[in-house]
Amino acid sequence: MRAAVYTRRGPAAEVLQIIDKQQPQPNPGEVRVKLVFSGVNPSDVKSRAGVAARAGGFPEVTPHSDGAGVIDAVGDGVDSARIGERVWLFNGQWERPYGTAAEFITLPARQAVPLPNSVSFEVGASIGIPLMTALHAVQACGSLLGKTVLVPGAVGSVGYYATQLACMAGARVIAIVSSEEKAAQARQIGAAETINYKTEQLVERVLALTDGQGADAIIDLDAATHAPLYGQLLRFQGKAVVYGSNQPQFSMPFGPMILGFVNIYCFIVYKLPSQELQQVIDAVQSMLMHPTLKHPPTAIYPLNEIAAAHQQVERGANAKVLIKL
Repeated sequence: MRAAVYTRRGPAAEVLQIIDKQQPQPNPGEVRVKLVFSGVNPSDVKSRAGVAARAGGFPEVTPHSDGAGVIDAVGDGVDSARIGERVWLFNGQWERPYGTAAEFITLPARQAVPLPNSVSFEVGASIGIPLMTALHAVQACGSLLGKTVLVPGAVGSVGYYATQLACMAGARVIAIVSSEEKAAQARQIGAAETINYKTEQLVERVLALTDGQGADAIIDLDAATHAPLYGQLLRFQGKAVVYGSNQPQFSMPFGPMILGFVNIYCFIVYKLPSQELQQVIDAVQSMLMHPTLKHPPTAIYPLNEIAAAHQQVERGANAKVLIKL
């Protein structure tokens, strides 16, 4: 089979290569999936670049966590009726060296989830980290009926879903974006207000839009940037739900946080406890059949252009980047 690999971390064009490998065989409790698409996420790109801890210690790595395809073999203990089943995948390369940027992957059967026939493989490869993260983040906010939620990166892979899910839960979403084009996209998926952080003062605009009170919650992709402002952006007993940071450390002034009774909840979807993980998987399956859920546009690359795909993600892709196998 053909697979993308890297044996050292660094720039995509320098370290990613396409090789021929032996087709893997499923171990007990595993399935083998013939992949149709592999999803590229920012965490995959950061791991390959060497700015994230994931994938450390392996002499060779096939990247990417998400994907979609068809089960073509099963290991002992897995029902053979699953052969031929369309599936979406998650955690393909979490704590393992071989992810979805290959023609085949083996992984635990639980991580290959049935994909409804009405849902395309492109969507199936797009939902693992993004939709799972968005669902858990919105769940972690608690009841959002009548609440105001800030969503930075509102038209990114996670934000695109978080914006819609928060709106469905009854929230008023204020989308934080970097351009007028993205502001228009955010409004199309339900955002009530938008703030262009490149041209507007973030704290002032949030306070102006919330009668000086601040938002009830923020679903944050970059704590390093926004954590110093939580005490000003959030109202009394507001909550920051954090799923990412562009720097390994972040800080915040203590006074506004303690006086505002601000709550901070950090999580990574790769390590959700079993019960929460199953809740998220069940919610994904339900949302895939929701008639109004919109999925982000896709940018599709062949496997031999995987470096260009990684580079698009690094630039801040305006689409969900996929690799076609």
